[in-house]
Amino acid sequence: MAEQKVMNRWLVVVGGILIQLCLGAIYAWSAFTVKLTAEPFNFTKAQTQIVFSLGLVTFAVVMALVAGKWQKKAGPRTVAIAGGLVLGLGYLIAGFSGTNFPGILIGVGLLGGAGIGLGYVCPIAALAKWFPDKKGLIMGLAVAGFGFGALIWVKLTQGFVFGPINLTPGWEGLFGAGWSVSSIFKLYGVLFAALVILGSLVMVNPPEGWSPPGWTPPTTGHGSAGGHDLAPMQMARTPQFWILFSNFTVGALAGLMVIGIIRLFGMDALVKAGIEDKEARIITGTAMGLFYALLNGLGRIVWGAASDKLGRKNSIVLMNLLQGIMMIAFFFIGGTEVGLYAGAAVIGFNFGGNFALFPAATADMFGNKNVGINYPWVFMAYGVGGLVGPILGGAMGDAQAWMWAFIPAGIACLIASGVATQLKPVATPAS
Repeated sequence: MAEQKVMNRWLVVVGGILIQLCLGAIYAWSAFTVKLTAEPFNFTKAQTQIVFSLGLVTFAVVMALVAGKWQKKAGPRTVAIAGGLVLGLGYLIAGFSGTNFPGILIGVGLLGGAGIGLGYVCPIAALAKWFPDKKGLIMGLAVAGFGFGALIWVKLTQGFVFGPINLTPGWEGLFGAGWSVSSIFKLYGVLFAALVILGSLVMVNPPEGWSPPGWTPPTTGHGSAGGHDLAPMQMARTPQFWILFSNFTVGALAGLMVIGIIRLFGMDALVKAGIEDKEARIITGTAMGLFYALLNGLGRIVWGAASDKLGRKNSIVLMNLLQGIMMIAFFFIGGTEVGLYAGAAVIGFNFGGNFALFPAATADMFGNKNVGINYPWVFMAYGVGGLVGPILGGAMGDAQAWMWAFIPAGIACLIASGVATQLKPVATPAS
C-alpha cells in the first residue's frame, strides 16, 4: 500500500505540470504585443501592458481570496477544473471580441487571470503534502510547466525557430499560416480548458496523516517540515512574512516587466543598432520564446533543488543579487543579439526561481498543513509586482526612456537581496 502511495504522488506531479503548462499562457502575452500595437488594433504599448497587468493582479487576488480557502474545503481537483473552465472562457471571449480593447481586457486580463488564480495553487498545495521530503525540488517541478508553457504558446504563433535552428522548416507558426490574433485566442481557449481538466483528474491530496515511507521529519533547518502551523493572520504578524513579501514583490516586478516588454524593448534597441526589422522580430521572438521561457522553467527546478542544499534564505539572497546586476546590465546590452539572449536567459532563470523558493519557504516557516491558504497571501506580492512592473515598462517605452524601467528595477532587486539576509525561522507561533 505504501508503494502505491509513492507511485500516486508522482502522478500528481505529472498532473500539476500539465495544468501549469496551460496556466503559463499569461507569459506568452509577448507573442501578441507587437500585433496589438499595429493595424487593425492600434493599441498603445501601455494598453498592451494594462491587459497583462490586470491578468497578473487578478491571478494573485483570486488565488488569495478564493482559491486558497476553496481548495482546502473542496479539494484541489474541483478548484483546478474550475480554473481551467474560467481560463478557457476568458480566451474565447477575447477571441470573439475582435479588435475591441475592453473585450480583450476582460477576456485575457480579468477572466484569464481569474482562471489562472484558481488553478495555480492546487498543485502547490497538494504536492507540499505529498512531498514534505523534497519541497524545494518538487515545488520547482510543479511550477516549471508555467515557465515552459510560455515557450510552447509563443512558438506556436511564430514557428519553432531558435536563432539559426528551425525545427519547423516551411511553417512560420499560426501567424504565418494566416491565423489572426482573435482566432488564436479562440484556439487557446479550447486547448487550455481541455488540458487543465485532464491534469486535474489526478489532483488529489494524500490521506490524512500520510507521510513518505521511511521519512522522518527534521525538526530544524531549511529542510524542516514546518515546525509551526500558523494561520494567515498569525503569519502576517511575523517579520518573516514581510521579508518574503517584499522580496517576492521586487522579484516579480523585474521579471514580469521584462516578460511584458522584451519584444517591444528588443525591437527598439535592435533597430536602433542597425538591425533590420524582420531580423529583429526573429531575434526578439527567440529571446522570449526560447531563452527566457526555457530558462524560466529550468530556473524553477534548479533554484528549488539548490535551496534544499543551500537553504531558502541563502538562495533568495543570491537570486535577487544576480537579478539586480542583470537588470541594470540588460539596458546596456539589449541592443545586440547576444546581449538580448544572455539577458533574457539570466533574468528568466532568476525570475523562475521565485516560484520554487517562496512556496517552499512559506511551508518551511509557517507549516505544510496551511500552505494552501498561506502561500496565496505571500503570492499577493506577485500581484503588486505585476501591477507596477509591466505598466512602468510600457510607460517608459512609450516615452522612449527605457533606462528608467530597467535601472530602478535592478536597484530594487539589490536592496531586496540585502533585506533577505535578515530572514530566519519563526521562533514561536504568533498569538
